[in-house]
Amino acid sequence: MSKKIDFLKSLTGLSESDIKAKITEDELRLKKMQFAHAITPLENPMSIRALRKDIARLKSELKKRALA
Repeated sequence: MSKKIDFLKSLTGLSESDIKAKITEDELRLKKMQFAHAITPLENPMSIRALRKDIARLKSELKKRALA
């Protein structure tokens, strides 16, 4: 739970364009990780899940700011 809170606190200083850039960067990193995992298994495959959750948190924050 602490990681989630720290992650959300780090988003408060970012602008919407920064969040969008971070989303695209993380989505690209996710695709690379998934591709690498398909070829040779990753040492920690749970990192894929964590990255997906981080992307979802970023998108949620972006949507929250758009509605506010």
